Amino acid sequence: MNASEATDGDGVRMWLVERTYSDDEQNMVILTYATPDGERYFRKERALTSFADVRDTTAAVDAPPSNVGTVDDPDDRKRYAAEATRMADAHDPDDVI
Repeated sequence: MNASEATDGDGVRMWLVERTYSDDEQNMVILTYATPDGERYFRKERALTSFADVRDTTAAVDAPPSNVGTVDDPDDRKRYAAEATRMADAHDPDDVI
């Protein structure tokens, strides 16, 4: 695990690489985080229940290893690596994005 993946606990440090809105459900945001090498990802789905429902999205999360997937597509891996590296260089993990 390199420095940009290091965490204080047992999680895997992941950086925000993509924020999309679900086509299937209204008010659903999908946050994708990835490792700086682009090889692993973690996805969070967040339902926005109201305008008063404020939950911060941070530049990075420490994902449980059991919830981390492998990025199989080489184009996605390259894109995730570039964006995760950019985020790690520009932000502290707890920065609100």
